Amino acid sequence: MNRPLPEIDPDSKPFWDGTAQSELRFQRCADCHSAIFYPRNICPFCHSQQLDWETSAGRGTVYSFTVARKPAGPAFADAVPMTIGLVDVEEGFRMMSNILGDPDRVAIGARVRVVFRPAGENVVLPLFELEQA
Repeated sequence: MNRPLPEIDPDSKPFWDGTAQSELRFQRCADCHSAIFYPRNICPFCHSQQLDWETSAGRGTVYSFTVARKPAGPAFADAVPMTIGLVDVEEGFRMMSNILGDPDRVAIGARVRVVFRPAGENVVLPLFELEQA
């Protein structure tokens, strides 16, 4: 069974175009300089529509996480245990993604880096893995 894939809309298309090129893209407001993620057409901080795209180095810190030990439906039966984390990316935004590897090694404050994995036709997912100490 195939897993559900993200819906790509005009606001998120530059992000997904980036993941296809192994780039983690995010937006930055030209007016208040806030880093913005998830993609949108208006700054959630100052309501400016002057948003530019930047590329992250893809490194960050685990802010929080949970381990799903039961699948969220048949499509995920082979994916458990699955670590779902909130990652504070160095450029100043937080994003949710999977953290690969042994769930028992994941900890709040752990350093991670982005990796890219194909997930279906025209979709490459940004995932994170623990950096080596």
